[in-house]
Amino acid sequence: MAKKFFKNIGEHIEDFLRGICGRITPDKRVIVILTMLVVFGGLSIYMTVSSIYNFGKDNGERLQIEQIETLKLQLEQQRDSINQQNLYEYEPTE
Repeated sequence: MAKKFFKNIGEHIEDFLRGICGRITPDKRVIVILTMLVVFGGLSIYMTVSSIYNFGKDNGERLQIEQIETLKLQLEQQRDSINQQNLYEYEPTE
């Protein structure tokens, strides 16, 4: 059912366009087609370049780079249980 509906709409549009284009001369058709090609091609290039230029620009926000924090390894080594087992104190022998 939907297939027939869309097919009928397509045929009506095609008939309409053929009726409009049938009234103009072949030379004018070429001019209209080339004009449409230039206009739509220009719009396509403009939209592509514009989207590439604006890529990543959301409300003026920029990527903020944070400073790397220093590692707290010395404090963690003192709390390590293995570290305390490996401490050996040797007394000097005579």
